[in-house]
Amino acid sequence: MFSKSNLISTLVTALWAYIGGGLLWIIIATPLLEGHEGTATGVWKESPDHLHLIIGCIIMAFAFSTIYSKLSGRHSLFHGAKFGLSVGILIGFGDRFIDFAVANIMDLTGTLISAVVYVVWFAVMGILASLVYGKTSSSGD
Repeated sequence: MFSKSNLISTLVTALWAYIGGGLLWIIIATPLLEGHEGTATGVWKESPDHLHLIIGCIIMAFAFSTIYSKLSGRHSLFHGAKFGLSVGILIGFGDRFIDFAVANIMDLTGTLISAVVYVVWFAVMGILASLVYGKTSSSGD
């Protein structure tokens, strides 16, 4: 659980979660989501709380990397992408559709856009985890 491979994977995927996630959401998702807000007001903060965002990214990356290490028998780009896609579908489509069903955060189009961004975000995270494990796990970790 606290192997060298897992800790390095956590660091790399946490950096992707924070920086890559910000890029995906700011550059791609934000313009696409305009006009697809639900009727809920005051849901999104004007500016994110970066400390708690970083903590969340680290927790997400550690859990992701740990689960990846337990479930992936091989550490190839294909296996990493496949794992990331699976998690992306779970969170992106599963959780976003539950949000759509119980809250007025986004309309259906916004929910679908958000889901696709999550799938891409997690797929890249899986690829990064597989690269780290592929390079470091053979060292006897």
